[in-house]
Amino acid sequence: MAAKKEAKTGNPSEEKDLPAADNLEQLQDMDVEVSIELGRRKMTLDQALDLGDNSVIELNKVIGEPVEVRLNGKLFAHGEVVTVSENFGVRVLEIVDESDS
Repeated sequence: MAAKKEAKTGNPSEEKDLPAADNLEQLQDMDVEVSIELGRRKMTLDQALDLGDNSVIELNKVIGEPVEVRLNGKLFAHGEVVTVSENFGVRVLEIVDESDS
């Protein structure tokens, strides 16, 4: 249950329940795991055990198709892979509506 503060105005009819600002600040500093999903592939355990150095796993996405940006495993956005200097990055194209995921 979220902590609430009462705003004291001196007039009891104007008192309101407000979220505690301290709780919101604590949430902003919370670490989340960001992962990028390029694609998926189902395989049997036997197929997985046959993988070795230089094996190629074909994924279910095609070049240019948006990747999935996940926060703590939950779909958050779609993006495109970019390079920044010599590193990979993801440009966010669309934040996913909670009701769509």
